Amino acid sequence: MSGLATPSTVIPFPRLRRWLLSVPLLLLVAYLVLMDNGAISQTGAFLHELMHDGRHLLGVPCH
Repeated sequence: MSGLATPSTVIPFPRLRRWLLSVPLLLLVAYLVLMDNGAISQTGAFLHELMHDGRHLLGVPCH
């Protein structure tokens, strides 16, 4: 019977958990650096400048 799908591979939970935790964290960091524009980083001058410099480093316009 050609054309039938092969059985799927079972992904171990510890390996899946690592992805489930790291992807949302990386998306949050990407949002803060790329899209924040001062909404969250107004808590301090250091954090604001860090996000601002990160946008310049990545080539994202922010002015």
